Amino acid sequence: MTRKLFGTDGIRGTANSEPMTAETALKVAMAAGRCLRRGDHRHLAVIGKDTRLSGYMIEPALTAGFIAMGVDVVLVGPLPTPAIAMLTRSLRADLGVMISASHNPFEDNGIKLFGADGYKLSDEIEAGIEAELERAADFRVPPHELGRAKRLDDAGGRYIEFVKSSFPKGLRLDGLKVVIDCAHGAAYKVAPTVLWELGAEVIALGVAPDGLNINRDSGTMAPQAMQRAVVEHKADLGIALDGDADRLLIADEAGRILDGDQLMALMAQNWHRAGRLQAGGVVATLMSNLGLERHLARSGIRLYRTAVGDRYVVEAMRRLGSNLGGEQSGHIILGDTSTTGDGLMAALQVLAARVETGAPASAVCNVFKPVPQLLRNLRFAGGAPLEHAAVKKAISAGERKLGKAGRLSVRRSGTEPVIRIMAQGEDVRLVSEIVDAIAAAVIAADEAQGKAAE
Repeated sequence: MTRKLFGTDGIRGTANSEPMTAETALKVAMAAGRCLRRGDHRHLAVIGKDTRLSGYMIEPALTAGFIAMGVDVVLVGPLPTPAIAMLTRSLRADLGVMISASHNPFEDNGIKLFGADGYKLSDEIEAGIEAELERAADFRVPPHELGRAKRLDDAGGRYIEFVKSSFPKGLRLDGLKVVIDCAHGAAYKVAPTVLWELGAEVIALGVAPDGLNINRDSGTMAPQAMQRAVVEHKADLGIALDGDADRLLIADEAGRILDGDQLMALMAQNWHRAGRLQAGGVVATLMSNLGLERHLARSGIRLYRTAVGDRYVVEAMRRLGSNLGGEQSGHIILGDTSTTGDGLMAALQVLAARVETGAPASAVCNVFKPVPQLLRNLRFAGGAPLEHAAVKKAISAGERKLGKAGRLSVRRSGTEPVIRIMAQGEDVRLVSEIVDAIAAAVIAADEAQGKAAE
């Protein structure tokens, strides 16, 4: 029986418990090394990580697995996920690996795999790796064909120059004061450096990782420290990144948060005006606000919607030929330069608009008025509460009440045991009532399934 490992964003779990053990990481590397062979040349894998303590366990296990299959390894240390995607292409590697659980707490870790083109692997390739997991060891190479491992000392510098190259030529950040919160994560060195080298005065937060504090009271999961720093330092703008720096939140000069929908609206209208926006629109998920869709439509820009998850956004972008997409949560994919979400590169697009207009961030980034929207995250013990009849009934009732004037999404997270309930519509009280009713049904179903399992 094939073992299911991959979720919506790679493999993820509690460190040192299955599937995030050294033993499984070794097998994943061996299976990936076998599945992603593409010819008789010497194969190469790039491995990066965030700042979690467990990265010291997963990194050598992956390295050993690749070497056992005759794959050479380049180790780049703590760098953002988009840096690994970029380096995989730049070094002409056959695959890239990012060891990270993104915005999750330090106890978790994950493995994200990229193909030679820098894009995350398809569901089909991931299924192939799962199928090879237990038999890949039968194809280990003889001693004289073992791979070799080395460190790339200038990997961070390469990524810094790559990100800076996305900033419009001739523009500088001189005179701007910017707060950047790196969540004690993968961008703790490169992000402040990029901003400083472009001329900004930088107030850096979350840049003292100790292996245990990634995402703790910082970054996109807790942007309050960044918001306070913007106000206290009278900064022009604030940026919060998550643990692997593939997503961001922006705060204006008053410390007010601007989400991914506002940032996509800003970039879409600017690119549309400049004739840069491809495929006539923007790709976003079911979670994006109806206000974004209506605003874009007034400018003749279409909003293409996908399932939740940046991988689905990227897949749709490639299919449609689009060069801009993202999620309300702050994953922004700039298709002209990146193959995955890049929080730092997206931040530079916002800063460029701030410099070009000379207007404050509050004016530049508040592009549209969102309709009332409510998101509730419910942890559950296990089982399948969304399959319960009462939950299905509550969801159907909510959809009827919202009708065409609203949107409802109820789904299980692909990265943690959480049910996410999102509703949006013109009537804030109705939205709240619908979310409350579905949440109550989910909680009751989870409790009932838990008792039945005892």
